[in-house]
Amino acid sequence: MTENPYQKYKEEAVMTMTQGEMLLLLYDELLKRLRTAEFMLEKEDYKSFDRQSERAAAIVRYLRDVLNFDYPISMELYRMYDFFLVKISRIKASRKAEQIGELKQLVQELRDAFGEAEKKVSE
Repeated sequence: MTENPYQKYKEEAVMTMTQGEMLLLLYDELLKRLRTAEFMLEKEDYKSFDRQSERAAAIVRYLRDVLNFDYPISMELYRMYDFFLVKISRIKASRKAEQIGELKQLVQELRDAFGEAEKKVSE
């Protein structure tokens, strides 16, 4: 069985990432899923919209479930992730694009904050 070189490269790239880089990758993927859900909503492709919304929720659940509660900020992040999950549920129910925009902004701000922290740690 031959292994796909691109797949092997991706796996090696993930295996060598720092925790901060992995976190940023997860936030980037979450933002991508939200943008795609927004696009699918505009196209009125509700099946794809629901699928992208659920994938976004899965990323948020993962982020929440891997929190390390040895750090004081973890409880705040836990509550924020719960809020994101409620927001995604409301987005799925209402199918309103402006709600996706609001969530994207919050996620982007959190991603930017972690990006700045990652830069400081790696200096």
